[in-house]
Amino acid sequence: MAELVTKFKVQYPVLPAGKIALMTMDNGEDYNKPTTLSAAALVSLNEAMDAIDAEPDVKAIVLTGKQFIFCVGFDLMTAEMVTDRSLAVMGGAAGHAAFSRLINAKVPTIAAINGPALGGGLEIALSCKYRTLSTTAAPIAFPECFLGLVPGWGGTQLAPKLIGPEKAIKLIIENPLSQNRMIKAKDAFEMGLADRMFAPMHFLDDSLAFVNDLLLGKEKVERAPVDWSVLDALVAKTKGWIDSRVHGAALAPYRALELVSLAKGASFEEGFKAEDEALGDLMMSRQFRAGVYSFDIAQRRAKRPVGVPDVPPAKVTKIGIIGAGLMASQFAHLFLSSLQVPVVMKDISQEILDKGLAYVKDQIGKSVAKGRVDEGKGRFLATLISGSLDYSAFADCDFIIEAVFENLELKKKIWAEVEAVAPETCIFATNTSSLSISAMAADLKHPGRVVGFHFFNPVAIMPLLEIIKGEKTSDLALSTAFAVAKKIRKSAVLVKDAPGFVVNRLLTLFMGAATVAVDQGASFKDADEALQSLGLPMTPFDLTALVGPAVAYHTAETLHAAFPERYKLSENMARWVESKKPSVYVVTDKGKEVDPEVAAFWKPAPGTPPTKEQILDSALTAIATEIKIMLDEGVVAEPQVIDQCMIMGAGWPFFLGGITMYLDQMGYSERLFGKKFH
Repeated sequence: MAELVTKFKVQYPVLPAGKIALMTMDNGEDYNKPTTLSAAALVSLNEAMDAIDAEPDVKAIVLTGKQFIFCVGFDLMTAEMVTDRSLAVMGGAAGHAAFSRLINAKVPTIAAINGPALGGGLEIALSCKYRTLSTTAAPIAFPECFLGLVPGWGGTQLAPKLIGPEKAIKLIIENPLSQNRMIKAKDAFEMGLADRMFAPMHFLDDSLAFVNDLLLGKEKVERAPVDWSVLDALVAKTKGWIDSRVHGAALAPYRALELVSLAKGASFEEGFKAEDEALGDLMMSRQFRAGVYSFDIAQRRAKRPVGVPDVPPAKVTKIGIIGAGLMASQFAHLFLSSLQVPVVMKDISQEILDKGLAYVKDQIGKSVAKGRVDEGKGRFLATLISGSLDYSAFADCDFIIEAVFENLELKKKIWAEVEAVAPETCIFATNTSSLSISAMAADLKHPGRVVGFHFFNPVAIMPLLEIIKGEKTSDLALSTAFAVAKKIRKSAVLVKDAPGFVVNRLLTLFMGAATVAVDQGASFKDADEALQSLGLPMTPFDLTALVGPAVAYHTAETLHAAFPERYKLSENMARWVESKKPSVYVVTDKGKEVDPEVAAFWKPAPGTPPTKEQILDSALTAIATEIKIMLDEGVVAEPQVIDQCMIMGAGWPFFLGGITMYLDQMGYSERLFGKKFH
């Protein structure tokens, strides 16, 4: 497939203040294929600047993007062509040289940011002297640290010199390490990244009017001086924050912090040279290669799920939700806001039902207050949600999902009652996290309508959705499930009906490794630190506390029943559940410590406790073995699906590249099976 090259196209409109050069970044495609930067694009930029330099009487240069898109940065898919450090350094220097032509231009330069500005796209905007911003331009971000890189075309130097080190650190380090958080135009403007913000309708016209008034002296841009006095304390604080997030396992955020700190006293030339060297080191790192792989998994593959039947999905005009607790209420709000069809919640308790309905309407109100939904639409959505104490409200539903306690007999009973009133064409979706879809559907008249539809908590944030095919699940049910998943903006994967599916099967094993280690005499702290040394966002015991010890133990029981040799049940874990203690830790004046009551009932076996290295090795060996079994059993189609599940459903860090890629890189797959997963 030929490379899609971004061209810098120049026109010379004449304003009352004089002729300007209007330079547009355009790859020749519509907004569905965003503009990216590459070596060829840098050549085009230099050619455009040569032409502008040769053009007489140019008073200013305005840089903008094609319709709806500014620039989303360096084309990551070309990164694999960079095979040695010198090429990476040269690539950094080439970008700096091209962008410096804007920085050092003899006339004012203005970036008119009309759409998404990411990475190198934001850097080229910062290379201009002034910036205007469309109110709808989003997202705006430096995602590089999330991918194992640093902003390498000026970002670590330009941003802190413009908005100060504190805001720059938030943009360059904190946001990427917080699930790659990106900001909207309003936030970017308030941060000081742009000088003026205009509505999209006449954005370019308003930007050109701003340029005209700048040239005539009618407009002046005033910026507060940067306060560098807090730098040392800020660097120390940020380093501690990075440690708490990645535990030394990722190189990029530490390097980015060094570069931001360097910006205080360094010239642009010195700072850019340091960025070149950082790119040389990081682009050759295991983390960056893994990050590119993760990016491809999350962006390209997630949009094209494997195994979707070639059958038109059923039309969904009304949705039923069984239950009105917190999870069910989250479902209701998600379906309501995404599909904008009637949603009815059913519960046996009027009090719980009222709370669920109130939650949904409160979420709609918050969306209106934040400007995400206009007031009229908010009122309309509120009319679509209703509640019922009996199943008769499901008589005209096309899609019904249950969110009740993980008990097979309870779920079978509920579906039998629903089948008595629901249309024969209605799809039944279960949010079970580990129970058999086939067993759940076995006694129904139409078992083919039942499909697993497993969300992850919090529902609004976690992007993964496991769609589980039971023995008799029909192609229509699967096709409809995938269509609904797309409408609610979830990344869906097809999973065979197997205990624990993918994420819970692997997470239970992973968290279980920490429990086994403590059962063998290791401290809770050592077990947690051993596994979190990978750079995971949360320790195993904190994750168990978040999920709930009872829920985690119930899943462990399900997997133990299926695979008793590999999934052991811990008597200490059972005692933890019985104690109703939410966590093994308590927070004291001294910090987080083991709860004395938990320590009292947790009885380790006699013998030598495992070391941190042994705990980690044992966990990774067990997970590698389980993944091999899952692939051999056909639980998913290929290792990339497992990686997608772990990245998008379990928070597996991007810079580790997915669990199967990591196991390949660290030699586990070859040592255990004689070959790599990839």
